[in-house]
Amino acid sequence: MSDILSGQLLINDVDVWETYGVFLTEKQRGGRENLTALLQPSAIKEHTGVDLSDVNGKKYASALETTNQERDITLHFAQYASTQSAWLSQYKAFIAMLKSGKDGSGWLALSFPGLGLTLDVFYVEGGTFEPLTHLWAEGVQASRYKIKFREPQPKI
Repeated sequence: MSDILSGQLLINDVDVWETYGVFLTEKQRGGRENLTALLQPSAIKEHTGVDLSDVNGKKYASALETTNQERDITLHFAQYASTQSAWLSQYKAFIAMLKSGKDGSGWLALSFPGLGLTLDVFYVEGGTFEPLTHLWAEGVQASRYKIKFREPQPKI
């Protein structure tokens, strides 16, 4: 699996597959939720208009400057490990890294080399956790979960 999953997602220049056994996944085969979340354009900030009583509607500047609102991005992750202890250790380390960010600053650089895209975000919350194997038993462990990030200054 390493030849397929390595280098697909880097967080703060760390390959999350190689370090934590984590990779992006979809809820269903053929799903595109992650790609949709990554490439969904942000909304723009509202333009200020003047509401004059003697003019229909509102009057706006002749040149409207477009600026983006912050946006939330929810990504679907899966995690795999060959043992229960490895899975638990990697899971706790991955979540701690997401919450603390680079050098404890809280900031995360999500890099998607295949898309030529890097997003500067911070962790907002964990979403639905779904064990795919019996986590109480020893052996191969797998799970799926969502993580919500905020991009304060969207690039898209």
